[in-house]
Amino acid sequence: MDKKTKAFMSFLDASHSVYHAVQNLTKLLTDAGYTQLAEGESWTLTPSGKYYLTRGGTAVIAFRIPQGEIKGFVMSASHADRPTFKIKENAELCGTYTRLATEKYGGMLMSTWLDRPLSVAGRVVVETENGVRSKLVDIDRDLLLIPNVAIHMNRTANEGYKWNPAVDTLPLAGGKNAKGKLDQLLEKAAGGKILGHDLYLYIRQKATNWGLDKEYISAAALDDLACAWCCTQGFLNARDSKSIPVLCVFDSEEVGSASVQGAASRLLESTLKRICAARALDEQTLLANSFMISADNGHAIHPNHPEFADAGNAPVLNGGVVLKFNANQRYTTDGITAAVLRKVCQNAGVAVQTYCNRADLPGGSTLGNISLSQVSVPTADIGLPQLAMHSCYETAGVQDVLDLEKTMAEYYGTTLVAADDGYTLQ
Repeated sequence: MDKKTKAFMSFLDASHSVYHAVQNLTKLLTDAGYTQLAEGESWTLTPSGKYYLTRGGTAVIAFRIPQGEIKGFVMSASHADRPTFKIKENAELCGTYTRLATEKYGGMLMSTWLDRPLSVAGRVVVETENGVRSKLVDIDRDLLLIPNVAIHMNRTANEGYKWNPAVDTLPLAGGKNAKGKLDQLLEKAAGGKILGHDLYLYIRQKATNWGLDKEYISAAALDDLACAWCCTQGFLNARDSKSIPVLCVFDSEEVGSASVQGAASRLLESTLKRICAARALDEQTLLANSFMISADNGHAIHPNHPEFADAGNAPVLNGGVVLKFNANQRYTTDGITAAVLRKVCQNAGVAVQTYCNRADLPGGSTLGNISLSQVSVPTADIGLPQLAMHSCYETAGVQDVLDLEKTMAEYYGTTLVAADDGYTLQ
């Protein structure tokens, strides 16, 4: 296993919630010399300056200001949230056992969460002398488990079962004497009285590198932490160009992006406007020479169920970056943006695969068409091929992660100049 793969797996193992994922990404930016900006303050931006801002602890935008002439923006959008269970307010259900009331966040493969050690991570808001402050918590121990019903009591379990999230997936925390102990544990971790929280379950199983040739990675939240990681690595390692590189990692994609930290918010639009205002740049001229990559994983052809794939557009693990198409604009790629992405991958020495849903099986949507509603620039939807999307433990290819890092470094180091009939790549 090379250093890049080890670093990626360490990032996955340290990112047990969307809050921790964004904290870890911003640490990479800080370590690379990026200065944090505050939305509530005025900005002074200088040539060669490196900057980032966060919103809500779950979204981050980073950018650099080139020296000399500026042509446009080269941007990417990924997301750091994942399907999971969120802990409700007044969550303890006490009786013979102590359980926790939860609700689904996003669309998940629910059965994968059962009979696994789980714990709790996220954000709590504690009382202070002058108000309230957020703190991240991660209870680093096997704490909870959602037990299955034995086959003797559910004889049809292997014939198909409809999971009820109000009954079947409530995690067990302890016996009847465990009442109040989770709150005590959280307040000890937070160091104060908790007045609010955004807490989620996570599986305790670490990322693993496996296969006869160690060619696969399995971990929680590969969708979409893999793309968030690769876009960040590419952003940090890219050469300078005449385009302003912009890295966006949003929240709330799994529930429609309609939050103040999501791709449907004005966060990216307002950031671009402030960059232009601070550097006396013409926003419309820059946007006319701009490009967006929407980076969110795609489905690899399944080894046991190839019938679910479109015959001519079925990516395989370790086969290269996936370029995604959909006639109804669930994916925003068109002929021109596909050609630009293929040219970038060619320059990076990376193979390109294509993905389309089988015509009678509608797929999910992603960030591209949502971000377009706020910042209208040509967009290509790409991602890594993966198996078991929205399982609590997903699988991708080692080489694909390395290839996407290379692709994003090449993309962020490219100056794109638009013409009526295409783009010039410099």
